[in-house]
Amino acid sequence: MSSEPPAPELPDHYFRHEFGRLVAVLSRRFGLGRVEQCEDAAQTALLRALSSWRRSGVPDDKGAWLYRVAYNHLLDGLRRERRAEAAGSVLLAEPEAPLPSAAPPPSDDVYLEHEVKDDELRLLFVCADPAIARESQLVLALKILCGFSTEEIARRLFQSQEAVFKRLQRARATLRDNAVAVDAPPVAELAERLPAVLQMLYLLFNEGYSSADPDQLIRRELCEEAVRLARLLVEHSVGARPEVDALLALFYLHAARFDARVDGAGGLLLLEDQDRSLWDRELIEIGLSFLQRAARGEVFSRFHVEAAIAVEHCLAASYAETRWSEITRLYEALDRYAPSPLNTLNRAIALAEWRGPAVGLAALDALKPPSWLLGYYLWDATLGELYRRQGDLPRARRHLERALEAAPTHAEKALIRRRLGALGEAEG
Repeated sequence: MSSEPPAPELPDHYFRHEFGRLVAVLSRRFGLGRVEQCEDAAQTALLRALSSWRRSGVPDDKGAWLYRVAYNHLLDGLRRERRAEAAGSVLLAEPEAPLPSAAPPPSDDVYLEHEVKDDELRLLFVCADPAIARESQLVLALKILCGFSTEEIARRLFQSQEAVFKRLQRARATLRDNAVAVDAPPVAELAERLPAVLQMLYLLFNEGYSSADPDQLIRRELCEEAVRLARLLVEHSVGARPEVDALLALFYLHAARFDARVDGAGGLLLLEDQDRSLWDRELIEIGLSFLQRAARGEVFSRFHVEAAIAVEHCLAASYAETRWSEITRLYEALDRYAPSPLNTLNRAIALAEWRGPAVGLAALDALKPPSWLLGYYLWDATLGELYRRQGDLPRARRHLERALEAAPTHAEKALIRRRLGALGEAEG
């Protein structure tokens, strides 16, 4: 009996990336009022590719193959819909036109000079429509551009899957109801939507840098996609702004440390345990150059502060030589620009490094953490480590055990188990 042909040799992220690209291209061709049908067509094309490419091999032009299948599926569905309408109310721009044999995505030359050229970047601005609630904007972008499941989005946004689903449905309804108005935002509105777009890119990179996926500590493809879109954005007149430069600086400075964040077995290495010779100096230089560009003008954003924190870590000769006093000051500044209990948590960590665990614990004692933070594993992991340093081993164990239960990835659970093991030796 012959064995099944091997699966196509493609990067793990290929189909996720292609999903977003297909939805972006199809929604521009058929209109945002049909975005759900575009998602269904993209999903159909990807599923067919898994089957067909296993049998027949990967085509030379994978993108054209996927686009042709998705386009045909969507067009066939709309023709059936048109025939089912007694009054013929569903009209296609070119309903009787023959289907192209390998229709490629529309090229950039169809855009006006002032419009965002990349389809996915354009769709990011569409998702940032102010008629859609801010958190629903993020949910929509992560779903239709990044191919995230509702479970993945819920983990990242500290929400229930039910809440994410409802936000997604409301956002899609807004796109349907306002399809003509939002399909091509006037250039004057793009600048107003820029903060929301930057937040989407920031969240996309964060999911790659510190993934909530149990099996993947780092998802480089998501970070690379965030960088790619940010680079497109900074080259456009709407995005040629200091805060975009600062965001890119932050991305590059974090990406420079990827190789040092995991050991040979895929285990998580904290900053204090990382081999700094593995840090990518070229990426650090690129990050520094973007941060220098971000200093022009009078604009100052949360991304400037976060990039400055990353610089402190990247330029420190060793963990012991890190300027924790400066990092503490920067987290205080960050909390003024973007208030969040997470900033207080990170400030407490820096304070503990600078002035000792008692001072760090005092900062956390003064915080009234929201319920979502109490369920976040880093809250208990931080308390467990600070109590361990202070010598309160029973409290340290209670918090570390809670952190172990809540940690989202296998690598993070393994790190906490190592800490519990060391704690047991200290208790023994």
